[in-house]
Amino acid sequence: MEIFNQIIHNKCLTVPIILWCVVQVSKFLLELIINKKINFKRLVGAGGMPSSHSAIVCALASCIGKAYGFDSGVFAISLIFAFVVMYDACGVRRAAGKQAGILNKILDTPGMSTVEVQEKLIEALGHTPIQVFVGAFIGFVVGYIV
Repeated sequence: MEIFNQIIHNKCLTVPIILWCVVQVSKFLLELIINKKINFKRLVGAGGMPSSHSAIVCALASCIGKAYGFDSGVFAISLIFAFVVMYDACGVRRAAGKQAGILNKILDTPGMSTVEVQEKLIEALGHTPIQVFVGAFIGFVVGYIV
C-alpha cells in the first residue's frame, strides 16, 4: 500500500498523466466545436491540436527540473527525451501520416491498385510544428506551475 501511496503523490508522474487526459479531452471538444461531430478517436488517437505527446514529455521535464534542479542530470535526460519525442511527432510520424494519405488515395482510385484493403490507413499520426509547439508550451507551463 505504501508503494501505491508514493505513486499517487509523485507529481512528476501524476501531472503528465492528468495533463494527457486534459489535452485529449480538449482535442475531442475542439473536434466537436469545429466540425460539429462527435469523434471518440480524438480521445485516444494521435495527431491534432495540441500535441499531447509534447505536452506529456514537457510537463515531465519541467516537473523534474523543478523537483531536482534544472542543472541536474535527470532533468537533462528528461529534456533530451522530450526533444526526441517532439522531433519524432513533427518529423517521422508526420511523414508516415502523409504517406498513409497518399496510399489511401491510390487505393481509392479505380484502376490504380488491385490490392484489397479492409480499412484505410490512419493518416493523423503526427503533428505540425505549431501543434508540437503549443503542446510543449502547455506542458512546460503546467508542469512548472503544478
